[in-house]
Order: sequence, then structure tokens, then C-alpha cells
Amino acid sequence: MATRAMGNTKVVTPAEWVAARKELLKKEKEFSRLRDQLSQQRRELPWEKVEKTYVFDGPKGKETLADLFGGRSQLIVYHFMFGPGWAEGCPSCSFISDHIDGSVPHLAARDVRLAAVSRAPLAQIDAFRKRMGWRFHWVSSNDSDFNYDYQVSMTKEELEKGEVYYNYSTQKFPSEERPGTSVFCKDAAGNIFHTYSSYARGLDILIGAYNWLDLTPKGRDEAGLKHGMAWVRHHDKYDEGYKVDAKAEYVQPAKASGSADDCCGHH
Repeated sequence: MATRAMGNTKVVTPAEWVAARKELLKKEKEFSRLRDQLSQQRRELPWEKVEKTYVFDGPKGKETLADLFGGRSQLIVYHFMFGPGWAEGCPSCSFISDHIDGSVPHLAARDVRLAAVSRAPLAQIDAFRKRMGWRFHWVSSNDSDFNYDYQVSMTKEELEKGEVYYNYSTQKFPSEERPGTSVFCKDAAGNIFHTYSSYARGLDILIGAYNWLDLTPKGRDEAGLKHGMAWVRHHDKYDEGYKVDAKAEYVQPAKASGSADDCCGHH
């Protein structure tokens, strides 16, 4: 995301500013119309029936994919990058997750349940969620194929090849876990359908802080960063010693001390 140099800003009269703003408003309205069209096309995508039974570890015991709907007919899953044995969840996924709790009751009013799913065991998830102060529903898929089937965890085969299938293409990725979101619908007969999945930059729209930053003169201020989100920290780590290393690559969170979990042991 390009950043405008603050010193190169043109200063104009109020009348000139309004004229420039009206020109930009035309493009903003065009963008809004195009976004509405894209959203309609997303809703018109064909569905695929979910034939496999998935079982997760939840706060009150075993939960099926059907249970995750929580009585609603629509389910949004956020695939949170948190692998078995990790000392903490991914900072970038945590950035997105800081925006979830406030949305949950509003989504429920529109027949939508939102839940997070990770491969980390439930005890790890619960400890990290408490640290972050989050309340949203979060379950472990550690004993199922769910993460592998939805392109967000590395299989043994991918580990051996050094490439993963992600965002509908084969590519390199710097972590055994990957971010994404998947949407499901359940009909009156209990049949479940996969309607949509999005990955990588497709998740930007979920980050309210990015939308706020896009309104400012500096924008996201990520130009020159080797890894765009290199500036992002867990929200309890923005202290007085906070610094950004422009040359930093994405680094998967470290394993917890003494952890012997195999990143790809399920497959």
C-alpha cells in the first residue's frame, strides 16, 4: 500500500479543496456501486454440499460443524493461524480478531454465527483468548481434516514439496498455518453447504483499523516494509520499546517451551 509523503502535500483554498473533494467523491460512489455488484456476484456463487463430518473440541465438549451454527442458518468461520504447540496465536490473525467481538451480536441478529477455528488444542486456545480478552466462539480442529480441506494447514506432502495450495493456487508460504475465512449455509433439512472462502488480501475488508487508516494522509504506511504487516503486534505488545523492522519477513510464532507437537502430524 503506497504512502504519500507528508512534505509533498499541496495546500489550496477552501473552494479548490471542495472541488477536488467532489471529484474524488464521484470515484468513491463508483467504487461503492462496483462493490455492491461484486457482493451480489459473491452471493450468486454456486454452493457445494459438505459431505464430510467434522468434529471440533469446544468449550462445552465435542461440536460438529452443524453445532457451530449455534441455531442460525449461516456460519462464518475465521481460520485463525494457531498451530499445535505454538506459544501464541499469529499477530496478524490477532489484528483481525480484535474486530470480531463487537460484530457478533449484530451478525446474530441477521441469522449469522461467527466462530474461529484453529488446529491448536483447546487448552492453548483458551489460554490465549483469555490473554487477549476475547469472547467469541473458538474451537479446535486438531483431530479433524477441516483445516486441510479448507487450505489453511500444511500437510506432510506440502511440507516435503516446500509449496502449499493456498488461495486457489500453488505457492510458497512462510508458516504451517494460513489465514482465511469460509462461509457455510444450513438448510431446513440440516444439509450444510460451503458457499464461499477467501484468503490473503481478500481478508483486508475484515480489518476495521485498515479502513480507518485508509482515510488518513499516511494511509497504512506500509510502503517499504518487506512484510506488509511487519508493524502489527498483539495488542498487549505496543509498549514504549515498539519498533518496526522494515526488512523483517513474516515469522511463524515460536513453539511453546518444551512443545513436541508435530506441525503436520495429522496427515
